[in-house]
Amino acid sequence: MSAPTIVLVHGAFADSASFTPVTRALLDQGHRVVVPAVPNRSLLGDSAHVRSIVEGIDGPVVLVGHSYGGAVITVAGAAENVVGLVYLAGYALDEGESLGALQGGFPDSDLAANLVYTPFPVPGGEDGTDVSVAVDAFPDVFAAGIDRSTTEVLAVSQRPLAALAFGEQAPVAAWRTTPAWGIVSAADRTINPDVERFGYQRGGFRAVVELDAPHLVMLSHPQDVVAFITDAVTELDRKDQS
Repeated sequence: MSAPTIVLVHGAFADSASFTPVTRALLDQGHRVVVPAVPNRSLLGDSAHVRSIVEGIDGPVVLVGHSYGGAVITVAGAAENVVGLVYLAGYALDEGESLGALQGGFPDSDLAANLVYTPFPVPGGEDGTDVSVAVDAFPDVFAAGIDRSTTEVLAVSQRPLAALAFGEQAPVAAWRTTPAWGIVSAADRTINPDVERFGYQRGGFRAVVELDAPHLVMLSHPQDVVAFITDAVTELDRKDQS
């Protein structure tokens, strides 16, 4: 197997820039990296978008998904050239399961009380609904542990998630057939950490680590995240050579 391309998939209320320190470190190590912009319009549409990017890459791919990006790679990871999945404080949905159903089995995080719902126009149909994090709550709830001056910028430049995504069911769970690894953000106030633990345990992930980290673990603990991703890549390489 040739060295895989690492595709970093951001989640809701964030964008590709949330991976900046991880992207820089992986590039400095000589890895091929792609960090697509996820539309955040629907689970099925976002997954199809990411899958199309993955299938356009020559050679194997390791998909890395943060938060909602975990749900996206769960579906997009069914692409034939995906050889590994890495979840960062992410949703590991099962086939036929939605974000709302998985979250509903656990107590709400602090995020639930700090969401803002805003209509947006949909050509030829009823208005959609964008979900975002209240700007004043964003630094403490979504980006705790990150420098305040940075979180204030993130709060006013967040990428909303369409409400439609919460109810859509995953048509496939790629972790059932593809090796997976997961990081639990034990200090997460956006996703109940038990949601992360449950998904990873149910999926029989190859390795799970817990970090005393907030939701944006790739910004608060970039070195740990890079090491975790590259360890997964190394394990896949050893497996291929054996």
